[in-house]
Amino acid sequence: MHILSLLAGNSKILHRRFIYITFFLFTAALLTDFSVAAQTYTIRGVVYDSSRNYPLEAVSVLSTSGTGTITNSDGYYEISVMEKDSIWFSYLNKPTMKFSVLKITTPLAFDISLLVNVPTLKEVKIRPRNYKFDSVQNRRDYAKIFNYEKPKIKTVTPQYGVGMGFDLDEIINIFRFKRNRSMESFQKRLLLEEEDKFIDHRFNKALVRRLTQTEGNELDSFMRIYRPSYTFTKFAGDYDFQYYIKEAFYRFRKGLGPAGF
Repeated sequence: MHILSLLAGNSKILHRRFIYITFFLFTAALLTDFSVAAQTYTIRGVVYDSSRNYPLEAVSVLSTSGTGTITNSDGYYEISVMEKDSIWFSYLNKPTMKFSVLKITTPLAFDISLLVNVPTLKEVKIRPRNYKFDSVQNRRDYAKIFNYEKPKIKTVTPQYGVGMGFDLDEIINIFRFKRNRSMESFQKRLLLEEEDKFIDHRFNKALVRRLTQTEGNELDSFMRIYRPSYTFTKFAGDYDFQYYIKEAFYRFRKGLGPAGF
């Protein structure tokens, strides 16, 4: 009986300690900004002239935190920024407006055009991008965002001794409301952008042009109106996907709207 009383007493002490720790963490979370310290993101894209036909080399890309880079011969840039940063572009000492990182909806393909006199530009050949390589690289660059899960109370087993405890890091993260909203929002944006890139990869101009024998504005209009859904694009085989393009173009020429596929 004496041993049972001691065990019961210890259990009550541990329970009280857990309540005290939880209360302390909750209070601290309300009083402290638990934003992710030095959270770094990557913004990349291509800078074009006003016609969007020629990429611009040597454009300065700057951030409010002090980081910066310049575009290469293909107009491509990549810059590491903080969550609260804004970025802007400068060419021939003419800066653009500032763009808030949190408001950039396509951080992995943030292309922009500048008002530049086209005749002064030299001809530049653009190397095609490798979709699979870019997709894998994006997953690596933003692994922390893609792998993010909403925090919840988890039990852990101590390395030494017996019994179980609670993961204090997860308890802290539960009360990091601002950080959680930001992570969830960014994750959704990245997933949507990944889906759009996959559709662009399969529903590309080269394929559509070959199947429809159309060019210019008509090709652009058709691809915009009859852009397939991500689900269909992902699961349709090559035959079904090409059949969809041919049937959709037939409807397009007849002035009919998209049909369900």
